[in-house]
Amino acid sequence: MPSPIDVLRQPIRHWVLRAFPRADTGSLDYDHPHGDPGLFGPDSATWRVHSDFPGMLAGGLAALTLQTLHQRALAGVWDHSNFRDDLVGRLRRTTAFVGGTTYAPRAQAEALIEHVRMIHGHITGHGEDGRPYSANDPDLLTWVHVSEAYCFLQGYRRYSHITMPAGAADRYYDEVRRIAEALGAREVPASEHEVAGYFRRIQPELAYTGRSRVVLGLLGEVRLPVPAAGLSRDLFLLAGSALLPDWAIAMLGRSLRQQRRARLAAGALWSVAPVFRAALRDGIASHACRRMGVAPEWLQHWPQERGQ
Repeated sequence: MPSPIDVLRQPIRHWVLRAFPRADTGSLDYDHPHGDPGLFGPDSATWRVHSDFPGMLAGGLAALTLQTLHQRALAGVWDHSNFRDDLVGRLRRTTAFVGGTTYAPRAQAEALIEHVRMIHGHITGHGEDGRPYSANDPDLLTWVHVSEAYCFLQGYRRYSHITMPAGAADRYYDEVRRIAEALGAREVPASEHEVAGYFRRIQPELAYTGRSRVVLGLLGEVRLPVPAAGLSRDLFLLAGSALLPDWAIAMLGRSLRQQRRARLAAGALWSVAPVFRAALRDGIASHACRRMGVAPEWLQHWPQERGQ
């Protein structure tokens, strides 16, 4: 008799790949050239953290929520993005960039970064307070990067069912800052201690405004192109809310009821995460592993745990 995971594997795989097609399918070759580690390689913390779909999707939604608190960063999205009509498309593009820069061969990953730099060059304007902004502003790039890296890491910790060894979080932050710096960010935190300090310093610049409410309202209504779209959205969005730092929860004015719902969703996602993991085990991370001559299962362990 098939197990529940066997029964659900194919439907979940179909739903997820329909909602979030593999990063840059058709334009990136994750299988060649053999032996090319890309920007990180199979022993990296980044390959492990970014291979966990439940943690990455919940973390990505948490990052979008957190980013609405920085008004100059939000202004660029407000003025130059079609998020009102295609928020799922924005999520897909972010997914494609993170997947490509993590797992694609080096030349292709660097080309992705250069493409984004070119797009950023056209994104300028003035925020609600009249201050100018540019998507290439090093400070804004640092904010976007740190908020994403923090939420991805928290998603992995919360939903991967894998315990990170001592120092692994610092390794992750130190690795992924390469992407931010290549895009033009500066003074990018390289450890948990530095990230905590960064968040303390930047909080006076953050605010929950009318624009924040509009974007979060749209995020709360987004319909993923999968069966039970509302249920799937609520599960991941609420589970993402459980990843937010306490100061952000307070700034967003989340009620005790909302916080309880987030904790319940986090428990539910933790329970079903192995089903998603089993359904998506042949993703781009697996292709990148085979390109490097290692089994995809390698990413379920940390090198320190295996005497490396």
